[in-house]
Amino acid sequence: MNLTIENILLIGSILLLISIFAGKTSYKFGVPTLLLFLAIGMLAGSDGIGGIRFDDPKLAQFIGIVSLNFILFSGGLDTNWTSVKPILWEGITLSTLGVLLTAVSLGTFVWFVTDFTIYESLLLGSIVSSTDAAAVFSILRSKSLALKNNLRPTLELESGSNDPMAYVLTIAFLTLVIHQDQSFISIIPLFLQQMILGGAVGIAFGMLSKYIINNIKLDFEGLYPVLVIALMFISFSVADFVGGNGFLAIYICAVYLGNQDLIHKKTILKMFDGLAWLMQIVLFLTLGLLVFPTQIIPYLGIGLLISLFLIVIARPIGVFISLMFFKMKLRRRFYISWVGLRGAVPIVFATYPLLAGIDKANMIFNIVFFISVTSILIQGTTLSIVAKWLNVGLPEKAKKLTATDLLLAENPKAEMKELLITSDCFAVNKKIVELGFPKNAIIAMIKRDDSYIIPNGLTKIELQDTLIVLADRSEIFEEVNQILKP
Repeated sequence: MNLTIENILLIGSILLLISIFAGKTSYKFGVPTLLLFLAIGMLAGSDGIGGIRFDDPKLAQFIGIVSLNFILFSGGLDTNWTSVKPILWEGITLSTLGVLLTAVSLGTFVWFVTDFTIYESLLLGSIVSSTDAAAVFSILRSKSLALKNNLRPTLELESGSNDPMAYVLTIAFLTLVIHQDQSFISIIPLFLQQMILGGAVGIAFGMLSKYIINNIKLDFEGLYPVLVIALMFISFSVADFVGGNGFLAIYICAVYLGNQDLIHKKTILKMFDGLAWLMQIVLFLTLGLLVFPTQIIPYLGIGLLISLFLIVIARPIGVFISLMFFKMKLRRRFYISWVGLRGAVPIVFATYPLLAGIDKANMIFNIVFFISVTSILIQGTTLSIVAKWLNVGLPEKAKKLTATDLLLAENPKAEMKELLITSDCFAVNKKIVELGFPKNAIIAMIKRDDSYIIPNGLTKIELQDTLIVLADRSEIFEEVNQILKP
């Protein structure tokens, strides 16, 4: 069946519905949700029962890049700076040096066991060198894993920030495969340009986005997530236009925004959480449709060999060497090595050789697809088990709530107080969004003169206002008083 304008909405919505229902029950059988989405796409494809013929790598790459924008941005918004700060350098080292070491060690192995040239081998290694943000975010959160000693923020920071490094290495080695007269040294300026400009654009647009969100007065609350989507794509596009890394730019921009007080932040976070799930489903369905299972069969043997080397040797090499200068228990290093999930990102990156038309592009794509599937299947299904074996897990009830968790939690507010704003209050003439109010307390209403106002983030506090504050426990009011009268 060929996709047409007439049937694309029907087919797309049916596949989406099937994916949602399949995802609901998948973890009862220990199967990662993302793998179900991929399998549904493959079953619907030309080699499956659906018979949908989709063989457009360019369109798949476009869908992949758009989807990764949402997935990375949503992950960045959920990244708590307080949790990340103590392990910032470990995360950065893993997402740069760790990715490089993984790419080089795996590429060297591929060179020995295949007839690939050294640059083709390193290209394959680069494509699968980063952990997949969609897979890590999805599986860690779906399983509600509570991990000891900042392990969770380390894994989420690494997976959210290492795609830019893998992208740069992929583009660099693809260039060397196409232009074999160039030297390896020629990719260093490209790497520095991508990282420095991408990081600079991310920080700049994070600050600019905060200013725009908190100072523009939109008539409808639902427009604020739309505004953030526009700012996200502009950040990516500007970074790409100036020669920086767009993925790095949007992740840094999102991390900055996620740790600021924003107008309608709860609405924005909920909207992006839903969009991230939608994009994960769309991305995996699309890549499943793009793959022809019959073409993968000839590469099962070599694919399994490369995949096992990546999981058992290349990933641990990257992790252990990267973290050798940091104080960290051995079992934590082993667990970080095991959570080296490959998912949709390597498959998206594998479309670049296809579009470039290099000789072994199809072979690389099929091997990468097999590596991603085996990684999700082997590592994704065993995260909880390995956490128990290595004693790095915590009981679910011991899991600490982040600032984002507190903001999105629907905890009943059992305590109420009326607080009068006097001349010595810090809050006088300040917008609510500027106060830094606790996440588990809200200003439900403001009594001003003889009227009551239902506030939002842009509401300005005036002298002699009476704030009606709700909190989930009485101790929170001490923190509220410190904010109002420091």
